[in-house]
Amino acid sequence: MLTMSTENSKPEAPPIERKLSITITDKAVEFARQKLAKRGTPEAAIRLGIKGGGCSGFSYVIAFEDEAPRERDRVFEADGVRFVVDKKSLIYLAGSALDFEKTLMFQGFKFRNPNEATSCGCGHSFTVK
Repeated sequence: MLTMSTENSKPEAPPIERKLSITITDKAVEFARQKLAKRGTPEAAIRLGIKGGGCSGFSYVIAFEDEAPRERDRVFEADGVRFVVDKKSLIYLAGSALDFEKTLMFQGFKFRNPNEATSCGCGHSFTVK
């Protein structure tokens, strides 16, 4: 499991930057690597974010990112796989863990977000604290 707080994770990161971190599990990294390889774009990144909408107010965004990161994006790298997060989304995702989950009913990425106050029954939208 990797915890990343900056593009170039360093132990001496300021306290504010340490708070703006996302943990990405080994399972999530491997799943991302498989999806990128299957798509034929292993050099692309995975964009993580949130957007307004859904039953509860916000929805998670997980998408392939073929373009170069935008100026205000944060780029995290985990075992050679790049994850891109815009700064506004990072505020709501700070402290979250991105995991891979496989159950009888669901297979894919799953956020475990301490900033969620409530989530809907489908598990794809949420409200924040």
